[in-house]
Amino acid sequence: MTILFAVLFYFAAGLFAVGLIYRISTYARTPAPLKIPTTPSPRTKFGVVMLMTREVFLFQSLFKASLWTWLFSAMFHAGLALALIRHIRYFINPVWDWVEFMQPFGIYAGFLMVAGLAGLWGRRIFVDRIRYISTPSDHLMLVLLIGIGASGLYMKFISHTDIITLKNFFMGLMSFHINPVPEDSVIKIHLSLIALLMIIFPFSKLLHAPGIFFSPSRNQVENSRDKRHLATWAAQLESGK
Repeated sequence: MTILFAVLFYFAAGLFAVGLIYRISTYARTPAPLKIPTTPSPRTKFGVVMLMTREVFLFQSLFKASLWTWLFSAMFHAGLALALIRHIRYFINPVWDWVEFMQPFGIYAGFLMVAGLAGLWGRRIFVDRIRYISTPSDHLMLVLLIGIGASGLYMKFISHTDIITLKNFFMGLMSFHINPVPEDSVIKIHLSLIALLMIIFPFSKLLHAPGIFFSPSRNQVENSRDKRHLATWAAQLESGK
């Protein structure tokens, strides 16, 4: 079982990294032939940076579109960020002071994460217009994320696992030494779900995380009246004439 999980995580990490690099490079190479910033939009590069900062950290456009969706999304993303910070301790030794400081917050962030996901899933079930455009993959992705959060909370508050053995397992993987994985079934379910998420991430809608930085409706300066906009390929064609 230890060998199986070691191979699974090596495969998942490799596919995650390669898939993410490939998709990001594809986004970067895709031409943006039109000037289409969303109105009202900034007229300077600094304004674009500030707009993207508000979008990434505060979900500004989502807040304006739907307050309930923004609330559930903010709960999920904040809970996920704190939980990920807490899990850094399994990959470093000694544990950094700021990671140690964040441990209590990361514990209860799991509840925030699962509650936010439940709200987003309920939105896809009970809101007619959202249910109409939802696909099976949308529901399965939410179930996968809820399963990861719920299994983590179960291990923390109900059935504790051997975190020393778990840390040794991941520290060993990082140095290409295979150490035993904890024996209890819940941690194996938790790890399997995480590996599955890593495998499908580069091919799923979750890729909006890096994709937002390549959205022409948000990363363009509104200077269409001041400067002619040319996509890279169009500029190359024009310069070759």
